Amino acid sequence: MAKSVEIYSDPLLPTPFVAIDRNRVLANIAAMQGLASGAGVGLRPHTKTHKSPVIARWQLNAGAIGICCAKLAEAEVFAAAGFTDIRLPYPVHPTNADRVRALLERGTTLSIIVDDAVVAAEWSAAMQRFGRQLDVLVKVDVGLHRCGIDPERPDAAAMVRHVAALPGLRFLGLLSHAGHGYLAPGPREIEAIATSEAMTLNALAAELRVGGTEVREISVGATPTARFIGRQQGITEMRPGAYVFCDRTQVGVGAADLEDCAMSIISTVVSRPARDRVILDAGSKTLSNDTARGFTPTPGYGLVFPTLAATVPDPSIVIERLSEEHATTRVAPDNTLKPGDRVRIVPNHTCVVTNLANELTIMDGDTVLERMPVAARGKNY
Repeated sequence: MAKSVEIYSDPLLPTPFVAIDRNRVLANIAAMQGLASGAGVGLRPHTKTHKSPVIARWQLNAGAIGICCAKLAEAEVFAAAGFTDIRLPYPVHPTNADRVRALLERGTTLSIIVDDAVVAAEWSAAMQRFGRQLDVLVKVDVGLHRCGIDPERPDAAAMVRHVAALPGLRFLGLLSHAGHGYLAPGPREIEAIATSEAMTLNALAAELRVGGTEVREISVGATPTARFIGRQQGITEMRPGAYVFCDRTQVGVGAADLEDCAMSIISTVVSRPARDRVILDAGSKTLSNDTARGFTPTPGYGLVFPTLAATVPDPSIVIERLSEEHATTRVAPDNTLKPGDRVRIVPNHTCVVTNLANELTIMDGDTVLERMPVAARGKNY
């Protein structure tokens, strides 16, 4: 049975716990789907943000064409929950070939990325042994300098053609992640990154097509650049993830407003050892040690709302240091917080918080709807 906001004081819900505003989640899902549909681009959300088949189903019901998972273990959870179209935009190594075969044999349409010719050849050999075909996209480095082939290399197109010709693999197209958008100093620079990403992928695709290689898909993925998708050409798919909850970082880079943030940490003051310091019970095992990114300095490990009813954060309350179980927090000397009081925190990075939590408390305004298990928690292998 749903309970009112008094649940925040209920001993059945000890702090810290992760509260999710369902209405905000649904609004975020609808907004991103509208953005993708308006641009004529398929939306394939990344589920690492919520790790929940329930929330992923909300995304599919709104129009998403499939899902992304970070690792094979996540994909296994979602496949077991009935999801049939799963993409892994991660360089899965062929030592995991038996697990990939198991997913294919259960009827999952699975696609992975490659950025190495030798690894691609090993996947080809594995699929030939299994008598299977595996969908692959080639990852392209568009500026983050993490994974992906360098599109400026003279042999970039040749490498992609090599992959496309390998037996046992079905080449779908090109994929990128403009994660360096998080480091941009302003929205114009983020749009420039999105534009450069699209131009880089389209240029490589054009070279491949001239040489006779079919490029069915051009897939991009990052929440900060997603808002510019309508101004880009040639993109077939977008893969944002953090938009579903949003967080302090998304607000900091202009990808969301504070009112869009659907995840909060409910935390209790457990100590007031000094006039200018309180200790909260949400340490690094709850909030993570991720700092926030943004166009302006964002000190602290989350935005703190001084009461559960507060609608704006208090900038004078700063979580300065995290231990495993403690959040050492600076306050003004005249601040009235005392042990037993509860605060609400918008975290810096929702994806990590989800992976630290056993369950999410789904809220409808001030009403608790359910305690939703984080089904893919810890599935990082």
